[in-house]
Amino acid sequence: MFQYYFLLGVRSLRRNPVLTALMVLILAVGVAASVSTLTILHVMSGDPIPHKSERLIVPRLDNGPTKGYTPGEREGDEMSYRDAMNLLASGQGDRRTAIRGVAGSIEPARKDLPVFTAEGLSPTRDFFAMFEVPFVQGGPWSEAEDKAGADVVVLSRKLAERLFGNANPVGQRVRMFGSDFAVVGVYGNWKPVPRYHRIIGGSGAFGDEDEFYIPFHSAVRHELPQNGNTSCASERAPGYQAFLDSECIWIQFWFELHSASDRPQLQSWLDAYAAEQRKLGRMQRAAPNDLFNVMEWLQEQKVVGKDSRLSAMLAFGFLLLCLVNTIGLLLAKFSVRAPEVGVRRALGASRKEIFTQFLIESAVVGLAGGILGLLLALGALALIGSISEQIAVTTKMDWVMLLVTFVMSVSAAMLAGLLPTWRACQVTPALQLKSQ
Repeated sequence: MFQYYFLLGVRSLRRNPVLTALMVLILAVGVAASVSTLTILHVMSGDPIPHKSERLIVPRLDNGPTKGYTPGEREGDEMSYRDAMNLLASGQGDRRTAIRGVAGSIEPARKDLPVFTAEGLSPTRDFFAMFEVPFVQGGPWSEAEDKAGADVVVLSRKLAERLFGNANPVGQRVRMFGSDFAVVGVYGNWKPVPRYHRIIGGSGAFGDEDEFYIPFHSAVRHELPQNGNTSCASERAPGYQAFLDSECIWIQFWFELHSASDRPQLQSWLDAYAAEQRKLGRMQRAAPNDLFNVMEWLQEQKVVGKDSRLSAMLAFGFLLLCLVNTIGLLLAKFSVRAPEVGVRRALGASRKEIFTQFLIESAVVGLAGGILGLLLALGALALIGSISEQIAVTTKMDWVMLLVTFVMSVSAAMLAGLLPTWRACQVTPALQLKSQ
C-alpha cells in the first residue's frame, strides 16, 4: 500500500506543476539554509579524534605574579619553559609533549626556487603518536635525536614536493634557519578540524596545516624565536637563557593517559607539583590547576562562538517560515481534491487511509525538496568556502549531513502536511456527492 500511495504522490506532483514547483522550491531554500549553517556548526563543534579525545589532556598552571592579581584572571593558557621541562620529566601518562611554534627561512637546493619562509611546530617525539600523524615516507625522529635536539626535520608532503619534487626526500638535507637539517620523514594529509592540538599560540582552530616539525630541543638549542603567543607578566633579564629561566609562558603541553580513569591521578600529581613549586617561591597565586580533555579544551577556547549558534538559530527560524508557507500551499493543493476524497470515502476508504495517502504525498514533496535543497546547500557551502582556506575546511559535508538533509526535508514536509491532511480527512462524502 505504501508503494501505491507513493506512486500516487509522484503523479500528484505532475497534476499541478506550478504549485508543486513552488512548494518544492520554498522547502528546498529553507532546508538549504538550515543544512548549510548546520554543516558548518557540525564541523566546528565535532570531535576531531573521538576514539581518544578523553585521554588527551591539556594541563593549565598559573605562575603569574601576585602583584595586581584579581582572582579568576589568567595571563594565558601556555606554560613556562621550566614547567614544561618538569612535566616532560614527570613520567605522568603514557605520552607527553611540549609544543611551540617556529618559523624561518628555507634555502632550497634547487636553483629554480628562491629562499622562502615556512611555518611549523617544534614538538617532542611523542607528538606524532599522540595525535596519530600519518607518515607517507620515513617516520618521526628517534628518542636519542629527541633528547639531543638533533638537526632533523619532518616535512609535510606539500613542502617535500616543493623542495624535492617526486624524489624520496628521506635522508636528504634541507637548509633551514641557517643550518642543515636531515629529513627523517614526510607526513601525509593531516589537517584535523578543528586544529585542536595547536589552537592557542598559532593560526587558530581552522588555520593552515603545519609545514614541518623539528625537535623541541633543537629549536631551543638554535635559540629560535617563538612564533606565537608569549606572555611575560614579570620582568626578566636580557638574553635567551634568561628567557628560558623566566616565568614567561609560551609553551603548550599535552598528556596522553592510558585511560580516562587516570585523570584524577594526574590531577593529584599536578596539584602536588604546584604545591611544591609554591614552597620554592613560585605560583603564589594558588589558582586552581586545570585539566581539559579535547572537547573541554575546544569549549574552553570558545571554538564555536555565540555568533555561530545564533546563525544556526536564525537559519532554522527561516526554515520555520518556509514551513508556514508550505502549509498554505498544501492546504490549497488538498482543498481542490475534496471531491476525490468524497468519492473515495463513499467507496469505503477510511479516514486513516486518506490521512496516510495525503501524508505520503507530503513526504514525496519533502523528498523532492530534499534533493533540490541538497544541491542548493552544496552550492552555498562552495560559495562560503571560496572566501578563504580557513573557512573552506568548515564547509565539508559528510554522509551524516547528507542523511540529515533528507530527514530534515521529509520531516519538515510531513509536519507541514499534518494540518492540510487532517482537513482533507474531514470531508463529508454525502455533501461532496450532492455537489457533483
